[in-house]
Amino acid sequence: QVQLVESGGGLVQAGDSLRLSCAASGLTFRRYSMAWFRQAPGKEREFVASITWSGGSTYYADSVKGRFTISRDNAKNTVYLQMNSLKPEDTGVYSCAAEPWGTGANQEKVYEYWGQGTQVTVSS
Repeated sequence: QVQLVESGGGLVQAGDSLRLSCAASGLTFRRYSMAWFRQAPGKEREFVASITWSGGSTYYADSVKGRFTISRDNAKNTVYLQMNSLKPEDTGVYSCAAEPWGTGANQEKVYEYWGQGTQVTVSS
C-alpha cells in the first residue's frame, strides 16, 4: 500500500520560512518523480514545484521561483520543500504527489499517488 505523508506545515508570519517533508512508503521511491501542489481556500489546486526521479531536474511555478527549493533524499524516501520569504498568498494545503519515472510535469493528471496534505498559513 502506497502512502505519502506530509509534515512540517504550520502558522507563520510573512517573511518566515518553513520546511515541508513528504515521506513515501510502499513504492520504489527512486523510480518516481515527485511534486508539490497547493490549494488555497476557494481556489483550484496549483502546481508548486517538482523534481525528477533522478533528481537531475527541478521545476517551479513562477510565483515561488527564487523562494522555494525542492529536494529529495532517496535513502530516506523523502522529498522536501524549503519555503523562504513566505507571503500570505502562499497560504494553502500543500500536498505531495508521485509520478512513476516521469518528467516532473506540472499537471495533476500525471501523478499517480497523492498525500493528504499539510496546512500552511502565512499571516501578514
